[in-house]
Amino acid sequence: MIIAQPVLEIYGSDDFTLWPVAETEPYGFLPLSDRLGPAEVGTAVMRIADCNNVETEDDGRPPRPADPLGGFLHGLLTMDNLFAPGGLRITDTATGTTLLPGCCNGLEEWRDWFDVVDSRGWASFGHDPAPLAERHGDIVRLTVDAEQENSPVIELPVGDLRRLLAGAERDLTGFLRPAAAWAARHLPDHAGPVTSALGRALDLPAPAAPPAAGQ
Repeated sequence: MIIAQPVLEIYGSDDFTLWPVAETEPYGFLPLSDRLGPAEVGTAVMRIADCNNVETEDDGRPPRPADPLGGFLHGLLTMDNLFAPGGLRITDTATGTTLLPGCCNGLEEWRDWFDVVDSRGWASFGHDPAPLAERHGDIVRLTVDAEQENSPVIELPVGDLRRLLAGAERDLTGFLRPAAAWAARHLPDHAGPVTSALGRALDLPAPAAPPAAGQ
């Protein structure tokens, strides 16, 4: 069986105190879905916010708030282009082969996988390792590290990959449900903007606006 999971790369969180987070191993991967508990959701929000907690000169954004929470969320809530380190983790359970996203790859680019099945027929996903996906007719070959000779590979039909991508999108969309509930509890003054920013960081469509009263 071949499994695809959208995963967020996680660093250590021992010194983080703004909200509860889960204990994690540094440089591990956290699968995103609606099955995450509150502490794991908090870890994911912490990681995405931290990755976008950067200063740029003359970018037209409002000044950073002085309070620690507002300051930490500033990049997440004001950056146009957000980064969520990670990507798709694809595992062949029969062989134990796993393709992991490489360095500098982000979940905001997960739709590049559709280039393999619908467009140019290939896509790469970071470096160190350098995962590569190539379409050969009706088969997609996934190379775990294209920079290494004799790299392990996973092969699967194009239709199977398309179904895996649809499942990955369901997992990402599902993650936003507990994330919205988590934000309402832990970040009540920022819940709506944080949830919206998470959706943008995962390249998901904006949720439909609720109907007006009386409709």
